[in-house]
Amino acid sequence: MERAEVAIVGAGPLGIELAVALKEAGVSCLQFDAKQIGYTISWFPPQTRFFSSNDRIAIAGVPLQTVDQGKATREQYLAYLRTIVQQFDLRINTYEPVTGIRRDGEGGFTITTEHCGVERTYRAERIVLATGGTAHPRSLNVPGEELSHVRPHWTDPHDFFRKRVLVVGGKNSAVETALRLHHAGAFVSISYRRPELPARSIKYWLLPEITGLMKSAVIRPYVNTCVTRITPTHVTLSDGTEVEADFVVPQIGFVADMSLCRLAGVELGGDRQVPTFDPQTMETNVPGIYLCGTVVGGTQDKYEVFIENGHVHVDRIVAQLTGRGGGTVREIVYANPES
Repeated sequence: MERAEVAIVGAGPLGIELAVALKEAGVSCLQFDAKQIGYTISWFPPQTRFFSSNDRIAIAGVPLQTVDQGKATREQYLAYLRTIVQQFDLRINTYEPVTGIRRDGEGGFTITTEHCGVERTYRAERIVLATGGTAHPRSLNVPGEELSHVRPHWTDPHDFFRKRVLVVGGKNSAVETALRLHHAGAFVSISYRRPELPARSIKYWLLPEITGLMKSAVIRPYVNTCVTRITPTHVTLSDGTEVEADFVVPQIGFVADMSLCRLAGVELGGDRQVPTFDPQTMETNVPGIYLCGTVVGGTQDKYEVFIENGHVHVDRIVAQLTGRGGGTVREIVYANPES
């Protein structure tokens, strides 16, 4: 049985940053992900740019540079994550989902995984769950949602050229989707459940354009409406309107997969399944199990935990596991790794 001091479950940006910090601190580490590194970012449509500035989503003390000095795209950030893994020679067991976590007789944990149909077993003194908060698209819960032309994860604007598309939602992802598909030649409509778009939830450079296009009905707005039914040719809205649509693109957010927290015995509260943890140490109600990143928010209705404000989780976990408190990861580890 392979052993390590710490096992990290999840290989998104903050999971990778934590792995670097622990390695630099001399803490042995195992890391697993059910998919590839940065998997939820790989869902972004091609050339999607981050809202956050590059310095705020950079990790492990490595600057994130772009050719045009603009905010990083999906492709640039995934390449950046690959570079971090190579630079620090991290071993990450990708496509190896964790299927079991249980306390063992030695005070640590036995971890069970599955890889290509084969069960594997590992042991760690401590576990950090960095499983994220956007595992699955939020459901519309309406008839017809399972039809093949309903695309919560869309890939390339070209696919929608000269097709009638109804985008569902009104926050940033919906607005960016509507604009990109419009510019690719789609005939776009947008359904939003409130009377107007929420300006604070939309990238400031997108808001004037979407407002103008909706006002002129180039992008046809259906505000104060919800989808009630989807058929192969039409979408029925809550006000009785029938909208012709070749594609339906729901952009209404995501739900977290809290199954590993539940499996490990972490207490979850409320409809959002917010886990119980100490915000100073990131340790959960289960001694020896910690949380890092957006998983701390469960399924967030209004996103408050992102990459950029999750770096502090890494700081707190490293301080707790190494006993080197009182500073950031840069101060604790990178400035003097031998201390």
